[in-house]
Amino acid sequence: MFKKIIFQLHWFFGISAGLVLAIMGITGALYSFEGEITRALNAERWQIQPSAQGHLTPGELASRIETATADRVTGLWVDGRHDGPGMAVLAPPPGERRGPRVVFDPYTGEVLAEPIGQDFFHLMLMLHRFLSMGEVGKQITAASTVALLFFCLSGIYLRWPRKALSWRTWLTLDWKKKGRSFNWDLHAVAGTWALLFYLCAGLTGLYWSYDWYREGLTRLLSDTPPEQRGEGRGQGGRQAPSGSAPEVDYDAVWQGIQQAAGPKLIAWNLRLPPVAGQPATVFYMLDDADHVRAFNQFQIDPKSGEVSRHERYAEKSFKAQLLTSVYALHVGEYFGMPGRILMMLATGVMPLFFITGWLLYLDRRRKKRAVLAARGALKGDDSGEGWLVGFASQSGFAEQLAWQSAGQLQAAGIPVRVEPLARLDADSLSRTQKALFVVSTFGDGEAPDTAQGFERKVLAGSVPLSQLNYAVLALGDRQYEHFCGFARRINDWLGLQGAHRLFDSVEVDGDDQAALQRWQQNLSELTGAAPIRFEEAPWQNWTLTERRLLNPGSQGAAVFFIGLTPPAQSTWQAGDILEIRPRHAPARVQAWLQHSGFTGNEAVTLDGQASNLLEALAERQLPDSFAHLVGLHAQALVDALVPSGSREYSIASVAADGVLQLIVRQAVQANGSLGLGSGWLTEHLPEGGQLLARVRRNSGFHLPDDDRPLILIGNGTGLAGLRSLLRARTLAGQRRNWLLFGERNRAQDFFCGDELQAALSAGDLQHLDLAFSRDQAEKRYVQDLLREQRERLHAWLADGAAIYVCGSLQGMAGGVDAVLRELLGDEVVQELVEEGRYRRDVY
Repeated sequence: MFKKIIFQLHWFFGISAGLVLAIMGITGALYSFEGEITRALNAERWQIQPSAQGHLTPGELASRIETATADRVTGLWVDGRHDGPGMAVLAPPPGERRGPRVVFDPYTGEVLAEPIGQDFFHLMLMLHRFLSMGEVGKQITAASTVALLFFCLSGIYLRWPRKALSWRTWLTLDWKKKGRSFNWDLHAVAGTWALLFYLCAGLTGLYWSYDWYREGLTRLLSDTPPEQRGEGRGQGGRQAPSGSAPEVDYDAVWQGIQQAAGPKLIAWNLRLPPVAGQPATVFYMLDDADHVRAFNQFQIDPKSGEVSRHERYAEKSFKAQLLTSVYALHVGEYFGMPGRILMMLATGVMPLFFITGWLLYLDRRRKKRAVLAARGALKGDDSGEGWLVGFASQSGFAEQLAWQSAGQLQAAGIPVRVEPLARLDADSLSRTQKALFVVSTFGDGEAPDTAQGFERKVLAGSVPLSQLNYAVLALGDRQYEHFCGFARRINDWLGLQGAHRLFDSVEVDGDDQAALQRWQQNLSELTGAAPIRFEEAPWQNWTLTERRLLNPGSQGAAVFFIGLTPPAQSTWQAGDILEIRPRHAPARVQAWLQHSGFTGNEAVTLDGQASNLLEALAERQLPDSFAHLVGLHAQALVDALVPSGSREYSIASVAADGVLQLIVRQAVQANGSLGLGSGWLTEHLPEGGQLLARVRRNSGFHLPDDDRPLILIGNGTGLAGLRSLLRARTLAGQRRNWLLFGERNRAQDFFCGDELQAALSAGDLQHLDLAFSRDQAEKRYVQDLLREQRERLHAWLADGAAIYVCGSLQGMAGGVDAVLRELLGDEVVQELVEEGRYRRDVY
């Protein structure tokens, strides 16, 4: 909870103070080399020629400047570290505190033209310190500086990895990432690189922002006692001092400066008092100074040249040296030229964090809007008068059809509500008069995970439902013995309770379009509205951009990492499924055609589009026997052959990655040929080629709405679905993740191993437990890991953890389920299922 609060504060202050910090960073970077740039811009205009006699004395300079300006000099600044001009401050106009400044040739005393670029750099300074808004702007920049310090500390806290000593985790950027993932990585890694610079700039910048901060820092670091600093006497307001100008004996003052500073004097700044009776102040630099602003200072009587309160930088304690060097620390000069350059670069990239932060924020907003939009525009009706559409879905297809059916009812003006069976009980059914049930069967006749509670609590009892009129759309797979078993049990139970069928159940094998059209036609007859074809996501062209073998030398079938570039505006959620339309390899079709008597160039029509026979056969099942096809012309042949159907794969990435990724194992047939879907993806589809595919929502495997701990369990290519969940959790800053993964051999079959180990080091995975069955004499599987970690399992579940299982139904998923029931008990496992804390995406 604390981490979530810190995250919320981090992004909230980021989108509010980020723009101000971006302005401060850019203007600070532009101002960094103001002196060098100004001298370079005006070198030809000023034409300063060094003299063998050196700089003029303060008296000579003051005399010539006062003659040229007809004004009194109150300050002189001469720097022998470069051949640029000196600077003089003139007496302020009446009522003002500060007078105008002029530049002069230190060798001749000539007053030079006003420097080019002065107005620009003055604007940069005013924007940097005040946003050019005076006192109001100062308060805004001060508050933003405090926010910067918070960003530094909270940013480190939010990305603190388990292995904090792994420098790669902190400082390396993965340039292969795209979209939100890359923005987050750039935001975090660049922030780590710039962290020390921002802390230094922020902690020193507050020195000019708040009086209380400056006074506190002075008390903490100064060697001078408070009474000698004059603390507690007040500043006497900000009015211009009144009184006669001081008398200045420049010869005596210069002699005092030379005696106090010694032969190593290289730069000096004389500040005369505004009125007589007060000492002048001299800041000076020696040629062996620790840094370019390691100033010494003393006070001097402007009439006698007597020196007092001499403070030498080298004689100060380290903390007092830091206080003297506040500005040098702020701009990086304390660390020499490399420090100045690095500080300039760090402040110059400040807008990067504002931009990437906003991109991340807008991405979160967009996803929230998409979630709200996905709920549809249906108006609910909890009264008994409206229709109920109940669904039970394992992979999301039944849910999709339920919403489409509800949409057809509402289009006919019928009030309707859509509910998963997990939310229905005997009482709600007894108050319902008309209902549609769209029900998927999982495995061989089992209820989907989320509907197991409905079967146990509702179907096991007896409820009078004579008022209920219903229809059932059953989804299943005929290769299982108990085809549509769960839907049939619901249908039979409803009949036994006295409910009345509106029409016979419609059973769908896979995505049988004829059966779905029959369901739609039945609904049309009930509502009186014209039939409306189910709106399916359109097939679109996806481009194969990456295909990489993950397990060279493996004892098992080859596994490939597939990268697909999505069409524009495509999106998906972690846990969703990609449905593809595979094709036969051209060589396979040509070999089949050799026995058919066709060339493949014959014109045919496929799905209303003109094509040729070769292209059409690539999407049809090609039987080994030709007996029933003899004598057919090309179009009749196409019509007689059954479409190949689609294949489904768990998505291994998130939309923010900018690429849809799959982990696909080659299916090898008895004759040695590859399965249609895996063969097309892993071998026959050329890189850069187009693949027809579409995303299917799989809400039963989506992440929970909160940041509860996640236990991710899978084997083999089941890592795909778990990887997408982990990627989404990482991007959301949710780190309480535990992955249990199994395969054959670690050396060959540890898919995405480097990535998972990096996630463990970064703290995005709390635990990574692995089982490689063939690496030891006694085979060891994922379910064995659960037994070994039973204490941790109990602790995580007690903390509200959810379990997600992805992989093979036979073996792994069944074994994991058996061990969970062994360790937790059937009732606890059932409760986890009904609470949505035990979810499976298995095949």
